[in-house]
Amino acid sequence: MNPLRFSARRLSTAVAVLGLGSVLAVPSAALGAPLDAADPGSAASVAGAQQASPQLLAKAQPDECFAGIGLPYPAGPPCATGQAKVNQAYLWGMTRVGKTLWFGTGANVNCLTSGRALRNTTPTVNDDWVCEYGESQVAKRNPQLPPILGDHRQPRLYTYDTRANRLTEKTDLVKAASTDDANRLQTTAGIRAAGNFNGVALLGGPALGTSVNLFAFDTDTGAFLGSRNFPMYGNIRHFTVAGDALYAGVGVGANGGERGNVLRWTGSKSDPFAFTVVANLPAQAADLTVHQGRLFVTTWPGSDAELAGPTAGSAAPTTSIAAVWMSPPLASGAPGLNPEDADGWQQVWNVSSYEPDPVVARAYALGGLASYGGFLYWGTMHVPMKATTLHMTTYPPADDAAAQATIQNTQRSISIYRGRNFGSHFQKVELLYGATELPAYDPAANGGAGAWALQPTHQTPKFGPPGFGNPYNNYTWKMVVAGGKLYVGTMDWSYLAKELGKETAAELGLSPALADDLARAPMDAAGMRASALPEAVYGGDLYAFPSPTKAATTVDNTGLGNYLNYGIRNMVADGPTLYLGMANPMNLRADPTDDVPEGGWELIRLRGY
Repeated sequence: MNPLRFSARRLSTAVAVLGLGSVLAVPSAALGAPLDAADPGSAASVAGAQQASPQLLAKAQPDECFAGIGLPYPAGPPCATGQAKVNQAYLWGMTRVGKTLWFGTGANVNCLTSGRALRNTTPTVNDDWVCEYGESQVAKRNPQLPPILGDHRQPRLYTYDTRANRLTEKTDLVKAASTDDANRLQTTAGIRAAGNFNGVALLGGPALGTSVNLFAFDTDTGAFLGSRNFPMYGNIRHFTVAGDALYAGVGVGANGGERGNVLRWTGSKSDPFAFTVVANLPAQAADLTVHQGRLFVTTWPGSDAELAGPTAGSAAPTTSIAAVWMSPPLASGAPGLNPEDADGWQQVWNVSSYEPDPVVARAYALGGLASYGGFLYWGTMHVPMKATTLHMTTYPPADDAAAQATIQNTQRSISIYRGRNFGSHFQKVELLYGATELPAYDPAANGGAGAWALQPTHQTPKFGPPGFGNPYNNYTWKMVVAGGKLYVGTMDWSYLAKELGKETAAELGLSPALADDLARAPMDAAGMRASALPEAVYGGDLYAFPSPTKAATTVDNTGLGNYLNYGIRNMVADGPTLYLGMANPMNLRADPTDDVPEGGWELIRLRGY
């Protein structure tokens, strides 16, 4: 591999270290210099691509030493023995209050996702990352912790002043407030969601059990206001402000897998944890936005329960698979959404409108959405290998040839849509990036042996193929409007593919040859050879629609200067400026002296593209 070098380490002489869970904070004097860009001639692009100039503002630094799977962690860092490890992987939840960003992190999220969604629990280590699962020291000290959560580490909380270019950690405020507050933070899987309203910032995420933890701060003074556990919810992903109210989407039950709610915040600085339910949904709420006087929500299907799924041959109810839901008008009755609106939401689209295979459809989720140019835009999300695992659970392959067919035919890249006039006779939904046909499995074919065949999606993409042309674009993670353009941030799992393919193959009991098939399956599904994928494609992608009438352009497709940044988890706009929260779980990439960039979350600024 001839990796792209990451110029942030050239600024290392100006690094500010903030103790445990430290980060790299780039001083204001360095902010005028963009990160090194990839050779534009080596990167695949969408028409009209331009060169982005990202600026690194802060980055996670090593916070642990690793000596081997199952072994005690040596003292440090710095590490006299073993090697440095950076656990804090995602800048997961972020919100902007004036010129200050409030955000939280998630540690080793790829290990937690692989454990929960794919049931991978066999420890694995490679040059880039380690997942210890039940062999970790955390799991050994806490035997009640299931192996899938063995790589959990406490998340961190921060603010970033975009004028002074100053990072401030808030974690210790929570830990020092009370034993209950410290315990809640310690048992939070990650700060997955963040929002603010009326001088209060709320940051939180799923707890290690079946609940959600929220942490509140005074945005005027920076003071910690307290924390609260919500045992009725199992997940929270996003907040949004619509009209004169703050709303959050949550999932009910373990990992949010039972159903969903939309909550309206009715709190204050003196009572920051007051909410009322304003939507009852059959699946957990994911992202949400306001569009033409209504709130729109994308949903995820149940997570762990989906792997068991319905009986073979049955389709999931269209109310529980991933869908777009529309609220009653915000202006009807009392201002905003209220409890009387909870059962008045309407499903306006679901993935069965596109995906012809009912089992693969159960593995879809929906992600970012935004209102732009009179349309609502949204996109799909596909946990790597989940559709394959689900299909093999529902229809166990009889031999290697059948397993190979399942691997190749269950791969999906993101598809992008837009719609308008929802709920009326004039409703129209357009496929912008996607496929005209997709493989579907018929269990009755070949005398009951089953077979795959291409089936029409009954749609023609307006602008291009799935994944914006990159078969490894698997998450439409976030959409935001800034400077008159609609930005779309993705996850690109190409860098994970080979190792994750091996792990999943082992869990499914497949042969080593089929592990290689899992790694290259997205390219096979797209009609590409493995050698056709250039190295420069590694890293999450950022696209921009310059207007509602034009196709998207590629802003960057190499992780904004660090190809180990496999996704753009968060985007916050301030006028034409974007602040990007990156996902980078390469926890063993912590050596600034080698020719590989470093792992750990990053905060990046992108001005006036």
